[in-house]
Amino acid sequence: MYGIWYIAGMSNWKRGSLGRLLRRVLNVDGAELPAAAGGILLFFLLFLAYSMLRPVREMMGIAGGVRNLQWLFTATFGASLLFQMLFGWIACRVPRRSILPWTYGFFILNLGVFAALMLACPDSAWTARAFYVWLSVFNLLAVSVAWSVLADVMRGGQVKRLFALVASGSSLGAVLGPAVTATLAGAVESVWLFAAAAVLLGLAVLAGMYLHRWRDGNPASGGDAGAPFPEDCRARPLGGNPFTGASAVFRSPFLKGIGLFIVLLASTNTFLYFELMRAVASAFPDPVRQTRVFGILDVIVQGSTMLLQVFFAGRIVRRFGLSALLAAVPVLISVGFVWMAFSPVFAVAAIVMVARRIGEYGLVRPGREMLNSVLSPEEKYKAKSFIDTVLYRGGDAASAWLKRSLDVLGGHSPLAMLGGAAISALWAATGFFLARRHREMAGRQDEDRSIVPEEDN
Repeated sequence: MYGIWYIAGMSNWKRGSLGRLLRRVLNVDGAELPAAAGGILLFFLLFLAYSMLRPVREMMGIAGGVRNLQWLFTATFGASLLFQMLFGWIACRVPRRSILPWTYGFFILNLGVFAALMLACPDSAWTARAFYVWLSVFNLLAVSVAWSVLADVMRGGQVKRLFALVASGSSLGAVLGPAVTATLAGAVESVWLFAAAAVLLGLAVLAGMYLHRWRDGNPASGGDAGAPFPEDCRARPLGGNPFTGASAVFRSPFLKGIGLFIVLLASTNTFLYFELMRAVASAFPDPVRQTRVFGILDVIVQGSTMLLQVFFAGRIVRRFGLSALLAAVPVLISVGFVWMAFSPVFAVAAIVMVARRIGEYGLVRPGREMLNSVLSPEEKYKAKSFIDTVLYRGGDAASAWLKRSLDVLGGHSPLAMLGGAAISALWAATGFFLARRHREMAGRQDEDRSIVPEEDN
């Protein structure tokens, strides 16, 4: 990462051969390179922290019984509601530029509590379940806040050029994290992973603060030629109440569409997740081997995703439009579900899950974050966090019980897999709708900005 910051500080990078090569390969303008580096570092640190703990969570989920996962998913949904209310309270009362430090600081305290519990009761089943639920909420809310900061400091063309590139930081961190966990599985206590994750989150806070400072120093850089950046109100709280995000979602057809997209995405992921957990539990009964398998799969996924994010995603959206990012993967996964219906073995489940995760992280995630570029500041933080946590985990819980019911009624997985194929097809259709709606809203905002400077409220 030092190399990124070194390049960002080069005053004559645009004139040098290295600068020209970076501009051509990464499609980044000179003034944007520090912001791209800061965003990459933020997501690198965040996902390094999360992905070090994720294989431990999966092992704890299997230890609690694969047939009981729907209860953990339901508990996660309940925890999402509580965390969302707390986040809404923070977002109402602290300046926008301080939302990330406050949120991550709270999570650092949580990690300290879990470390203490692990030391006091290392074999407690309830501690393991609580950690499974907590990490399932943390990964959504922490990532959602990071993307909100990016959407808050970038505009227009910057979003299209930089979001996929910035997302490569998450892949880089997610490659290293599970590799470390897979290597150290059985050699170190989990409490040391918690301590390391807390330090990484503290560094991520500094990266998030740097992004706001970059915007302070580049107030006229809006990402579109001739379009000034709107008046900055990031030093003031958003105001309102903790429930504003939920009410905004149900008032706006566009936000409801994003919510439906997230619920369908979560449902598809849950169907695949349950099938993979069943296959891993059957093929690898030893917990240490299970942790290593999950770590190896994560390394494969994140390495491939990083290549997709850096070199292809931005070019895909420019050539084929946002619909290519939002709908191509659901169509592919629908076909994968049909394959799994007739071949329910570990190898097939792993291939489809790997393909889903590469496509989601490399294409769908940057695409759905681009949708937020046309939202108001309050919607970018409050409504987005409600969608990314409560609706996502609500979709998880509902689909978990649905799959469990289909497994019981069908006697095996084919019925559930065909149900997953139907959900994926609806997911693709929703992606097409959102891409078209985003294009219309962005066009209207460009027209308004050309007449009256946009104000941030």
